[in-house]
Amino acid sequence: MKINKKNLPNIVSGVLPLLWVLFTFILIGWVVFASLSTSQEIFSDHMFKFETGFHFENYVKAWNTQKVSVYFMNSLLYTLVSCTAIVLIAAPAAYTLSRFDFKGRGLIQSMFAAALGIPVVMIIMPLFGIVSSMRLTNNRVLLMFLYTAMNVPFGVFFLLSFFKNLSFTYEEAASIDGCPPMQTFWRIMFPLVQPGVVVVTIFNFITIWNEYFMSLIFANKSAVRPVAVGLYNMIQSMRYTGDWGGMFASVVIVFLPTFVLYILLSEKIIEGVTAGAIKG
Repeated sequence: MKINKKNLPNIVSGVLPLLWVLFTFILIGWVVFASLSTSQEIFSDHMFKFETGFHFENYVKAWNTQKVSVYFMNSLLYTLVSCTAIVLIAAPAAYTLSRFDFKGRGLIQSMFAAALGIPVVMIIMPLFGIVSSMRLTNNRVLLMFLYTAMNVPFGVFFLLSFFKNLSFTYEEAASIDGCPPMQTFWRIMFPLVQPGVVVVTIFNFITIWNEYFMSLIFANKSAVRPVAVGLYNMIQSMRYTGDWGGMFASVVIVFLPTFVLYILLSEKIIEGVTAGAIKG
């Protein structure tokens, strides 16, 4: 079949994403199959035959003996609390910066922009010195504070475009009805930017859930480690135990929340990003 040169870019743009999706699903499928196999089957040609059946005990063993349950609950706590705190801080800040004209507003926006451009590696050493002098390492509250502080600038800038393009008639009508400014924000303006809030929450959830560097520095004890650091330690220990089925089961358990969240809410992400781009 002869291919029209004019359609070649469209064909390439369609084939490449398809190949990438296929490659990704093959890798994910291999990990899932490995998590249901024994260590001997993983290193043999019989892994996909499941001659000994499906080994769901790998998940039970990983959850109970490899401390996956501890790491999982730690990450769940850090992520839920941090995402909630980010929204509660970023939404009022974005609303104030977008709707009110006051002295220093431009400077504050510039500071948020500068915070977005600062790599974590540049501030980790002085931050570690301050935290160590205050003896706050291996503290859950500290990790949640750091996760919140590092992701607030993104939340503020993402929500700015949503608030900027809302009509002032909402606030004028609320003012006529005697609604105080604080209630106007929470009852009227905040619900109107729910698509943006959903996107910010999802992005922050994925970022915090997969965060590794800061938790590696500030969480040295197993009791406070999140899943990213805990998974790395488990992989290191597998060199000596040889429980590869349990290791892959741990990978699936750690990977599953963000995968399910993204699959279920992918349309919300697209709608939120598109709405912000159109309105902006």
